Amino acid sequence: MSIKSDKWIRRMAAEHGMIEPFAPGQVKERDGHRLVSYGTSSYGYDVRCADEFKVFTNINSTIVDPKAFDERSFVDVKSDVCIIPPNSFALARTVEYFRIPRQVLTICLGKSTYARCGIIVNVTPLEPEWEGHVTLEFSNTTPLPAKIYANEGVAQMLFLESDEECEVSYADRGGKYQGQRGVTLPTT
Repeated sequence: MSIKSDKWIRRMAAEHGMIEPFAPGQVKERDGHRLVSYGTSSYGYDVRCADEFKVFTNINSTIVDPKAFDERSFVDVKSDVCIIPPNSFALARTVEYFRIPRQVLTICLGKSTYARCGIIVNVTPLEPEWEGHVTLEFSNTTPLPAKIYANEGVAQMLFLESDEECEVSYADRGGKYQGQRGVTLPTT
């Protein structure tokens, strides 16, 4: 497997719609204001967080159960910023919609700007032939409230191409998160 370069990422976005909307370079400023950067980097793509958040809360005393998820576990927030309570968690989604090629596995890592603030971004790998908005998971590991900015960079996607095509892709097996839009909750 080899990691893919900025040239490959631009080509796949243009020719195959791998990332939409797509920024061919790093965007660091908008209307004279500095942003947490997003767009194509040397060997990855920095994704943006949309303005839809699900912030976990304990006001309803529910249990977080991946097999029987209770929607009372969170509150919905639609805003340019999301404040995650201390030692808490929020779900969001990418602005970008992805279409992963069959021979590619995509791994997501948090951006250093947020990591240095105690915010961990967790995203499971994007499997071959998966498509959709990526659900982002943010953990605030600090004893203070933490702010996430919508429409700015939050994580970087790395694209790894195999030297051999997989026998069964995510699409082939009818994965349950195929084509997801919006912030997608756990399903079984």
